[in-house]
Amino acid sequence: MSQFSIYFQLGFHHILNWGALDHILFIIALCLRNQFSDWKRVLFLVTAFTIGHTITLAISLLDIISFSKNWVEFLIVLTIIITSLQNVFNKKGYSKNKLNAMYWFALFFGLIHGLAFSTDLKSIIGNGDGLIIKLFAANIGIESAQLIFVFILLVINFISLSLIKINKREYTLFISSAIFGIALYLASLKISLVL
Repeated sequence: MSQFSIYFQLGFHHILNWGALDHILFIIALCLRNQFSDWKRVLFLVTAFTIGHTITLAISLLDIISFSKNWVEFLIVLTIIITSLQNVFNKKGYSKNKLNAMYWFALFFGLIHGLAFSTDLKSIIGNGDGLIIKLFAANIGIESAQLIFVFILLVINFISLSLIKINKREYTLFISSAIFGIALYLASLKISLVL
């Protein structure tokens, strides 16, 4: 198996596994309000998130920055809480200004999420030869897994909103509130680790 394939799979499985619940909850909250017709918006949101993720992953692997894993995990839960609350209080949908702000939030929150994966990846990659290709492969794996997951979410949104005809506002409120509740519970678990 090639080095690229190994690190691609590592990134891919970082997203699509039960240990990545926080990452999955964030992606759901980030993309919940979208449908297939919004595919460009979704692609930009997920890519902005991955760019942020990549930046901190790279600078952490190069030992330019370092943060406590417990603090990073707590901050990740806060990104989920903020994103789910944004869904609850955004009643009118996305204006162009709100959409631009969402891209920046996705990028910024990606910076935080990248720090969490860097701890695990650093122990596997080290800082030897091929760091760039390993990082690139892992990030392509992450982006691929996210896009597959978002596609599944868009299918569920289509079934719920277009076929079953659930009210979009109620659907968004219900899912976002559930995500908020789970994230709040996770935050209560993580806060004890940082205090």
